[in-house]
Amino acid sequence: MSGHSKWSSIKHKKAATDAKRGQLFTKLAREVAMAAREGGGDPDMNSRLRLAIQRAKDSNMPNDNIDRAVQRGAGGGGGEALSEITYEGYGPGGTAVLVEAVTDNKNRTVAEVRNVFTRAGGNLAEAGAVAWQFETRGVIAVDAEPQDVDEVQLAAIEAGALDVSADDDVVEVITERETLEAVRRALDGGGIAVERAELAQLPKNVIELDESTAIQALRLLERLDELDDVARVFSNADFPEEALAALAG
Repeated sequence: MSGHSKWSSIKHKKAATDAKRGQLFTKLAREVAMAAREGGGDPDMNSRLRLAIQRAKDSNMPNDNIDRAVQRGAGGGGGEALSEITYEGYGPGGTAVLVEAVTDNKNRTVAEVRNVFTRAGGNLAEAGAVAWQFETRGVIAVDAEPQDVDEVQLAAIEAGALDVSADDDVVEVITERETLEAVRRALDGGGIAVERAELAQLPKNVIELDESTAIQALRLLERLDELDDVARVFSNADFPEEALAALAG
């Protein structure tokens, strides 16, 4: 499993257990509203909305919150002022970083994102500068502890997964963009409890960092992720275990 995926897992668990949950729900509600605005409020007819709703449910977001977000987006209420934008930049060690934002004020958001990059010793780049280093893939995370890891891996491969990897905590299943939902349904149908499933920007190649540089890069990713307008952050950094352990602690 890649270091960035491990960072995502640590971040997900922290958000579910501390004061960041409220901020997480706000971000998820914006994603649901945007999906409903772009493709309509019927999840059966809107695959992006289905994924956004499922992602919100995976994070234990209350159904009432989800329903309100769908209505806001589909009804053209609070969702109308929101827009999506992806920022690209470079972090410590020359790592490539993608920042997906949902905002009602692009000037505010770009200023905040640029400030975080600058303080971390990185810089915001022009559109297209680093995006070519990533590809859209489905990512499914399964908690490894209560599962038979071999069984999860076999079920995922039989369902059409591109790749499966595991460590002590998480089994990570990588799929094509178009087969994410089908693979998840196959795992669910086989009694395998999925922790989360989402479309993500995965790096085609990773950059290995030493511990000191990795900690700087992790701080950059965390500070970007903490911005209210930032939905998700991706990088091509591969973090050593020591740096990830420091983050988890």
